[in-house]
Amino acid sequence: MRTIHTDVVVIGGGSTGAGVVRDAAMRGFSAVLVDRADIAQGTSGRFHGLLHSGGRYIASDPESATECAEENTIVKRINANAVEATGGLFVTTAQDEEDYADQFLARASAAKVPAREITIAEALAREPRLDPRIKRAFEVEDGTVDGWQMVWGAIRSAEAYGAKILTYHRVVSIDREGDRVSAVVVRDERGGGDLRVECGFVVNCGGPWAGQIAAMADCHGVDVVPGAGIMIAMNHRLTGTVLNRCVWPEDGDILVPDHTVCIIGTTDIKAEDPDRLAIPANEVQQMLDSGEAMIPGFRCSRALHAWAGARPLIKDSRVAATDTRHMARGMSVIDHRSRDGVYGMLTIAGGKLTTYRLMAERVVDIMCSEMGGQRPCKTAGEAVPPAEDGRLYTIGHRLDNVESRNDGPSHEQIICECEMATRAMLERVMDTLPKSQLDDVRRQMRLGMGPCQGGFCSQRAAGIAHERGGIDAERANGLLRLFLKNRWIGLWPILYGKQVRQAALDNWIHEGTLDVEHLPVPVEEVVR
Repeated sequence: MRTIHTDVVVIGGGSTGAGVVRDAAMRGFSAVLVDRADIAQGTSGRFHGLLHSGGRYIASDPESATECAEENTIVKRINANAVEATGGLFVTTAQDEEDYADQFLARASAAKVPAREITIAEALAREPRLDPRIKRAFEVEDGTVDGWQMVWGAIRSAEAYGAKILTYHRVVSIDREGDRVSAVVVRDERGGGDLRVECGFVVNCGGPWAGQIAAMADCHGVDVVPGAGIMIAMNHRLTGTVLNRCVWPEDGDILVPDHTVCIIGTTDIKAEDPDRLAIPANEVQQMLDSGEAMIPGFRCSRALHAWAGARPLIKDSRVAATDTRHMARGMSVIDHRSRDGVYGMLTIAGGKLTTYRLMAERVVDIMCSEMGGQRPCKTAGEAVPPAEDGRLYTIGHRLDNVESRNDGPSHEQIICECEMATRAMLERVMDTLPKSQLDDVRRQMRLGMGPCQGGFCSQRAAGIAHERGGIDAERANGLLRLFLKNRWIGLWPILYGKQVRQAALDNWIHEGTLDVEHLPVPVEEVVR
């Protein structure tokens, strides 16, 4: 078994893990991040895209509301290329009582969340599709954030400071010498073989899987409850502003404009296994009904894709074990030295993607203290490398890049017309992600996330991957099948109306023309 040495091992490549490895590296620690899959493939890549103003939690969790309000400003600055400052509205719909709205401004002020009430006329002028029967409207500083861009920005920043990132490396054991953590053993899921990472400290950022990871160090009973929720992307932006229903947090009360779509979310049900999250038909209908309450005609719009994610909630003794909706959203750090007598390991869970940087700061502060010396946190003052131009990806700027070159319009091949992704973009991403599957590429450049859901671009991308060398035809066929399988998971729950016609067209292409199901297959099907 090969062995490497580092100061800190960070387990989990979501927003929290990326924030922690960046923070640790910026403080001068040698750091290695490991994840069993790709960066931001779990919870951080499966949310509704909201950069919280804090307004959602002013009544249910004021401490979290304050943290979100403070970090909202910082994230907009350090992750500028991943954030769109859309602003937000909390509206009392025709279906809602006004009791909550009556206390909204007082609660927001107490939690230090900037907010002001605007007239119904102002709200409708800003968002013409809003139901004209709304009773109240409050303006807040919500935004939208591309979780993949944000997390990858933090990862690249960490790498610039010397951190090592090992994706597709699954933790198989956490070794101890007596009461002290000494190493993390990981299995290379793609290249094969095990790697021993000897270290002085482990930070467990495993999200909904954090309890399973802690148990590997014989730290049992870490109660991280997966709060599962579904979201649905609609075919275009029905609103330019984040819309929230002005009620206690409930299912389907947020509508988020994100890139070229808008996302309605979310439900909140305790999941038994964060690796197996359903998209129930009744919850799909619930989301569509909730959208209709804010935007009349919402149901007539085309539902593009549905997905489910699992929040890593810390078990809350104040509510029932199954009541994830009312569990606190605040972050929690578990010190395994004081809890379990195991030195050199911390677990962090809870919190929000909006507070990822603050979560990292707090857990690394504790780590520094336990390692015997404080080193100042610098993450709030330095933008991640890709944020230097402060530009968020939009379809418009990709079109501008293609059509407004100094030497005239580009004749470069367009691989994904829905997202205006060119062959050069695709190949740059493939260069940075060797041995990647097409879903890894998708998270970097939104391949197959437009209206056709991979109907036209998937086979082109698979063909280019094969043409570039390094993979044979069977591997390329396997990558194509896996990509289409993963797209289908989010399509079948919303097959009605226009989406049925699109799915039928895609099926004719892949089955009638390419006969995908009968292409030559490798001995072992591609799964990663």
